[in-house]
Amino acid sequence: MSDWIDDLPEPARDYLEGRRLDEVECIIPDLPGIARGKAVPAKKFSRQEYFHLPDSIFYQTITGEWGEAAGADGFIEKDMILRPDMSTATAAPWTADWTLQVIHDAYDRDGEPVQYSPRNVLKRVVELYRQQGWEPVVAPEMEFFLVARNLDPAHAIKPMMGRSGRPAAARQAYSMTAVDEFGPVIDDIYDFAEAQGFEIDGITQEGGAGQLEINLIHGDPVRLADEVFYFKRLIREAALRHDCYATFMAKPIEDEPGSAMHMHHSVLDIETGKNIFSDTKGGETDAFFHFIAGMQNHMPDALAVLAPYVNSYRRYVKDHAAPINLEWGRDNRTTGIRVPLSKPNSRRVENRLAGMDCNPYLGIAASLACGFLGLMDKKHPKPEFKGDAYEGDGDIPQVLGSALDLFEEATGLHEVLGPDFARVYAIVKRAEYDEFLQVISPWEREHLLMNV
Repeated sequence: MSDWIDDLPEPARDYLEGRRLDEVECIIPDLPGIARGKAVPAKKFSRQEYFHLPDSIFYQTITGEWGEAAGADGFIEKDMILRPDMSTATAAPWTADWTLQVIHDAYDRDGEPVQYSPRNVLKRVVELYRQQGWEPVVAPEMEFFLVARNLDPAHAIKPMMGRSGRPAAARQAYSMTAVDEFGPVIDDIYDFAEAQGFEIDGITQEGGAGQLEINLIHGDPVRLADEVFYFKRLIREAALRHDCYATFMAKPIEDEPGSAMHMHHSVLDIETGKNIFSDTKGGETDAFFHFIAGMQNHMPDALAVLAPYVNSYRRYVKDHAAPINLEWGRDNRTTGIRVPLSKPNSRRVENRLAGMDCNPYLGIAASLACGFLGLMDKKHPKPEFKGDAYEGDGDIPQVLGSALDLFEEATGLHEVLGPDFARVYAIVKRAEYDEFLQVISPWEREHLLMNV
């Protein structure tokens, strides 16, 4: 086993130095982004090249039900071959014993990547860029709430108590005092991230009560999606140590801002390493505008991936720090597509529509797919919006059902993301939506029971 340990990424080797590895968690992200898999003794992991799980893990809805997404062979739950990507091996520092996590990739019996595995979807999109001589770069921002334990879904979610003993206050964006309220949780987040080899670019208080944001260093889309996937678990574990929950719901608390996963995109020329959004004089290129046009033209079709749940659409509220439009603007946070201030070599486009509830692999893949289609279409965007874009009309779907209607008809987007993925995703999300429509809400009972 020592030879295998010697080949681990450096942070994992450092974590295990002088210690005996007990267990390896063999995991794969499903459609919602939940870690599925199995835990095996370290000795067994060192002897196996792969393991099996049924492909039905990708047919599960967020409630654990099954969408009728099986292929031509029917619902026979064929085994997939799951092979470890050892570059993803990282510590699970919250466990009682010495444990590693390793993300696996899914293949069919012929050795071909399973198209509807989210990590494979993102790899497919990145490869389309590389075939054109481009290297996509992404920097995600993760927003989330720290909330009091909530054991009854019928009860409203409330912010956690800070160290002062008072509930977290809203409207304290960028307050260092507000960040200090959650110091013990944040300390554990930093400690866990360091043990896993993840670099945090910064932590800030956002506008909601108990809402924080973590920024990650820009880089390869697959690696950054892996980090977001790992970070969600890391943050939840840190919160549980302090008797609270971390939630990545898009809109957990009424009258508070929602949580987004803003994504900053740039594209490099593989041969030169230069940003294709900037010319030799530092000006904006046609490719820069084509990418923005792709966002404007194709993001409505992709919204069911970027905002995958009924709750996701509660975030899109005017004047609540969330976009309601597909306008673009320079340094304008009221637009759905923002161009941050930057030097020419770091010129980038920020997608502000994605919710933090989206699967990071699928969210990044869908956003990149929109930009890729724009680069292929070579169209120009609408004129830059100047001023408060909230004063304009919203031009994105307002409910999941409408977003799914658009996604199901978006054949161009399907070709980029993968037709098999598009088929499975649409079926699973439609099953979720139909199940939600059968639920009688507290609002209906309160206002209709005795009044209609």
